Amino acid sequence: MTDSGKCAFVLGIELVDGPDGSVTMCQRRYVDDILKRFGMDECKAVVSPVDMSTRLVPSDAATKVNAPFREAVGALMHLMTATRPDIAYAVGYVSRFMENPQEEHWVAVKRIFRYLQGTKTHGICFKPGDNVDFRGYSDADWAGDLADRKSTSGYTFMLMGAPVSWGSKKQSSVSLSTSEAE
Repeated sequence: MTDSGKCAFVLGIELVDGPDGSVTMCQRRYVDDILKRFGMDECKAVVSPVDMSTRLVPSDAATKVNAPFREAVGALMHLMTATRPDIAYAVGYVSRFMENPQEEHWVAVKRIFRYLQGTKTHGICFKPGDNVDFRGYSDADWAGDLADRKSTSGYTFMLMGAPVSWGSKKQSSVSLSTSEAE
């Protein structure tokens, strides 16, 4: 066995050493690749992955959007599960419309791409220190889905100040109060 030096990439995840001894895991190259694949490599960046003033609803229309919607959502899911908890809600939200995507759903996916354009180097940063603190956080909206009034829950588990597990999911039943949703 030979020592090849410091590891720079693991399974497509870039490992960046910080001057303070920290290590950041990011997927800058993957973000560049998917932006180019979906024609968004020259797009203008936005500061959030979701426009909260827009509420998407499922459609019964017979026609689907003429765009690679499912492929794009799959690419975003891969990014989300590896190093980008900041897009978990947005990706979970647009994935609800995989069955019959319409133009407004594709616009929401493109907004996530525009957010990624401005946050390519974001990732997970582990900082050195003796504080091996483990914390968990959760939250839920109440009846946030306008179509069926189901709530969306989210959680994050942090180790040493960095997320190690996260998720966002629509609940399977209707909650009757905010405390029940949580």
